[in-house]
Amino acid sequence: MESNAGIDRPMHKPMNKMRGRTSLFRKLYGQRYLQVMALLGVAWMILFHYIPMYGIILAFKEYIGIGEISKVPWAGWSHFKAIFEDDMMGQVIKNTLGISLLKLIIGFPIPIIFALFLNELRSMRFNRIVQTISYLPHFLSWVILGGILTAWLSDVGIVNDVLMGLGIISEPIYYLGEPGYFWTIVISSDIWKEFGWSAIIYIAAIASISPELYEAATIDGAGRFQRMWYVTLPCLKGTISILFILAVSGILNSNFDQILVLKNQVNESASSVIDIYVYEVGIKQGRFSYSTAVGLVKGLIALFLLLLANSVTKRMNQSSLF
Repeated sequence: MESNAGIDRPMHKPMNKMRGRTSLFRKLYGQRYLQVMALLGVAWMILFHYIPMYGIILAFKEYIGIGEISKVPWAGWSHFKAIFEDDMMGQVIKNTLGISLLKLIIGFPIPIIFALFLNELRSMRFNRIVQTISYLPHFLSWVILGGILTAWLSDVGIVNDVLMGLGIISEPIYYLGEPGYFWTIVISSDIWKEFGWSAIIYIAAIASISPELYEAATIDGAGRFQRMWYVTLPCLKGTISILFILAVSGILNSNFDQILVLKNQVNESASSVIDIYVYEVGIKQGRFSYSTAVGLVKGLIALFLLLLANSVTKRMNQSSLF
C-alpha cells in the first residue's frame, strides 16, 4: 500500500498541470474579446511610452535634428547645468508649481464633494441629468473651449457685459491680457471642465458600498451629513488615496493643451510653465537635447513625488499603489 501511494502521487501532478492549463486556455478563450482590447492597450503603452524612452539619451548628447542619434557626439552633463543657469527657469517653475498646487488643493476635493451630494439625490432621473451635464464639458477639446473662453473673456465678451450691467466694473477688461487673472482663469476653467468626469470614479465607488451600512447608521440615528461623514467617506478612503497619489505625481503637468490655447504674449509672465517652455525651446528653437534634459528632470521629480505620496498615504491609512 505504501509503495502504491508513492507511485500514484507523481502521476497526479502532470494531470493537475494539464487540467490547470486547459482551464486557463478556456478562460482566456472565453475572454478573448476583452483580452484583445487589453492587448491593444498594452501595445499602445509600449509603442508610445516605452519605445520613445530610447530618446532620453538625447539629454546627454548634442543633437541638432540631423543624423542618427547613435552617431551624435556626447555632451555629458552640460545640458543639465544649463537648466540651473537659465534665467527663465525660476519663473517657469513658479508658474508650474503655482498653477498645479492650486489645482490640486482646490480641484481635488470638488469631485469628491460633488459625488457625495449627488448620491443624496432621491430622484434618479434628476441625478442622471445633473451627472450628464456635469461631465459633458470633458468631451470638448481645449481648442473648442479655448475659443469659447477667449470670446467670453474679451473686452466685448459676455463676462464684461454682465459685470458692467451689474455695476461691478465701469469699463471692459481684457482678462486674458492681464497676467494677474491668468491663474484664476486656468484653474477655474480646468475644474469646470473635469470635475464631473473625475466624480464618476467616486460615484462608482459609492455604488459599491453595502446598503446595510446606511441602514445601520440610520437606525442609530445618523442624519444625511453624518452618514456621509461616518459611512461614505471612510469607504472611499482607498479610492481617494490612490487618486491623490496619481494627482501628486502629476503635479508638474500643468495641462499643456489648455495653457497653449489661452496664452499670449501679454500674459506670458504668468503662462510660461514647464511643458510650454519645453515646447518653445525644443520645437521652435530646435534645442532638442536641452528640452530632453528638462523633460528628464521633470520625470525624475514626478517619480520622487509618486514614491513620497505613496509612502505617506500607506502610513496614514494603509492604502497605496504598491
